Amino acid sequence: MSVENLAETFVELADTLVADYDPIEFMHLLANRCVTALGVDAAGILLVDHHGELQVVGASSDRARLLELFELQHRQGPCMECYLTSEPVTVTGLADPPPRWAEFCSVARDAGFGAVHALPMRLREQTVGALNLFTVAEGALTESSVRVAQAMADVATIGLLQAQIISHRELLAGQLQNALQSRVLIEQAKGVLAERLQIDMGRAFETLRQYSRSNNKHLSSVAEGVIAGTIELTALAAAATDSPGGRKRP
Repeated sequence: MSVENLAETFVELADTLVADYDPIEFMHLLANRCVTALGVDAAGILLVDHHGELQVVGASSDRARLLELFELQHRQGPCMECYLTSEPVTVTGLADPPPRWAEFCSVARDAGFGAVHALPMRLREQTVGALNLFTVAEGALTESSVRVAQAMADVATIGLLQAQIISHRELLAGQLQNALQSRVLIEQAKGVLAERLQIDMGRAFETLRQYSRSNNKHLSSVAEGVIAGTIELTALAAAATDSPGGRKRP
């Protein structure tokens, strides 16, 4: 974790916050930046919706997203406990997990991970979710890495709350609900693109992001256009070629 990389991370997060704020794009950026800045292997983000239920709103990989979904569906695991207690939770060795999380830890281990680190996303007394870090190697993160990760989670929380008074829960609920609805549209659009362009789901998401950035549109608006068929397939194919690893499957 170099000083240059760390500085670039917080500059990019701050730039995203003061620009035309897109919660889903910001959550995806945060997850990816956790991987590059902290040296972890995957990251996921859970946020609470207006019903008080946790939802997955960002992940650095499909493996991490599926693990988060498994945890929510079975209502067990370190990430869920982190949100409920507002305290960091770490499982340093998935091969010898706590009995109460045996099923989740088994699935995480099968996905190739050796440890899980969960940090609360909170501001003062309000906890809105959890930032979850996965490593292939067993063992705890260094103290400095944990401090940086918590700082990144805090930045994300401040961005979500948008400097509003904490007691205005309706504002937060509405913003989070919009983000969750956008996530559903994006997942649908990924499936459409994967089928039409014959690419995998990860490449489909990068295609959406590339088109979104190139055309200065919100990711959710691009997803709506893909689902409705109002965005030309040729433009999407060009975005797929321009995005990282941009070669379609034969």
